[in-house]
Amino acid sequence: MKSLRNIKSLTREERAAALKELGLPAFREKQIYAWICRGAQGWDACTDLSKDLRARLSEAFSWENASVEAMQVSSDGTRKFLAAFPDGQKVEEVFMAYEYGNSLCISTQVGCNMGCRFCASTIGGRIRNLKAWEMLEEYLLAVRESGQPISHIVLMGMGEPFDNYEEVAAFLRLIHDPKGVNLSYRNITVSTCGLVPGIRRFTEEFPQVNLAISLHAASQAEREMLMPVAKAYPLEELMSACRDHAERTGRRVTFEFALIAGQNDTPETADRLSDLLRGMLCHVNLIPLNPVAETGLAGSSRQTAALFRDALEKRGIPATVRRQLGADIDAACGQLRKKYT
Repeated sequence: MKSLRNIKSLTREERAAALKELGLPAFREKQIYAWICRGAQGWDACTDLSKDLRARLSEAFSWENASVEAMQVSSDGTRKFLAAFPDGQKVEEVFMAYEYGNSLCISTQVGCNMGCRFCASTIGGRIRNLKAWEMLEEYLLAVRESGQPISHIVLMGMGEPFDNYEEVAAFLRLIHDPKGVNLSYRNITVSTCGLVPGIRRFTEEFPQVNLAISLHAASQAEREMLMPVAKAYPLEELMSACRDHAERTGRRVTFEFALIAGQNDTPETADRLSDLLRGMLCHVNLIPLNPVAETGLAGSSRQTAALFRDALEKRGIPATVRRQLGADIDAACGQLRKKYT
């Protein structure tokens, strides 16, 4: 028996062409697309299509959804979902409530190949890339399960977004589409560990989307110890791309800096980081490293993090110590996995 194509997996152009082959007018694609973006769970939910048309479409296309395999709720209200896709692969995503609105941290790959020493997502490597429709499913699932609107999205979950650039770019356009979810580009942040070609392409194609860099070290030698990507894209090359991004877009670059006790949380590191970032439109998010048993690394204390922040600010570098959300359910930065453990 021939398997049916998932209607959600098609781009709008592909979907329009496929419907045209069935002899259907162009406006049908718009109707179906609207139902997808509303989170409809199947053809029967598309009530502005006749029963006969729904039956015909169900014979031509499947309607597949992500499902919640498990959910955990933190003492601070953060929710972590284990989302399962039709092929059985799973990713974690995190719903967080802030004063400015609700934010969702989504994954872009099942696993990760980047090998950062402190991160749970990379344990076991990358299984596969997520498709744009699957990233949209993460958003729709979180809205459905939380019962609350989401105003901000960060691509900071499992995976390296620029290692899956084409699908991430398609997702950004999809979530921004005024005829769909209509989320402002300015409310989206993409985080990368430093794939320079991706940063430069992103600067050209998505100047309104926020850029975050997982930096975590203030020298080439230190960065190579923590992040293998630094050998392919040295710190000097990375910083050049970041400066170009800030200058060309007029938007600040956020630098994520996980503080590891006794390694990169010293006054000397703060001085080197200040020198590295001086004169750039940027902000530093300091994150006392969240525990991941396999790494053997320990996070700095909040007091040490505050001293590090003060040292940066005295040198004119804006910095904050990130509020810790979801650590008690392994939902904090660096803790997301392919399954619960």
